[in-house]
Amino acid sequence: MTSLPVNRGRWSPQRWRAVVTAALLAAALAGCSSTAPDLDTDAAQKLQAKVLTVSQSAAGNDHAGALKSLDELVAELDASAAEGSVSFKRHQSITKAIEAVRADLTAAKVQAEADAAAAKEAAAAAKAEADAAAAKAAAEEAAKQAPAPVLPPAQDNSGSGNKGKGKSDD
Repeated sequence: MTSLPVNRGRWSPQRWRAVVTAALLAAALAGCSSTAPDLDTDAAQKLQAKVLTVSQSAAGNDHAGALKSLDELVAELDASAAEGSVSFKRHQSITKAIEAVRADLTAAKVQAEADAAAAKEAAAAAKAEADAAAAKAAAEEAAKQAPAPVLPPAQDNSGSGNKGKGKSDD
């Protein structure tokens, strides 16, 4: 499987829409003509509706929703194949395209989760730094505004109250 081009680690919604739609629609509709009944018209319409749901979720960066919609697409594909509306050959080619899209969506979901975790860590670190700076500023401000300590008056040891201290009257 070839890797799809990535725009600085993030896919734009337009790119997701284009990739998902192109991959699944091409696989679902390729070879659909009057001489090759590999895919019944009703089945094609149902699959296209599911592809649209996957595309919209992916375009909105809802990777979990896109993966869920992809599972629904697989279920619809399997049901259509069981009814005979999709040939074995077409089923295999669509399944292959779905798995390629699933791999890309899963990778995008993992990357988005890692980006979110990194952003959360960075926000927590920035908050801790801001809290520390605010505490330091508050402490400095409190020190500036605190009144100077009042010292008790010094006692004079040179008065008459010291007679006899240190001397014995015997």
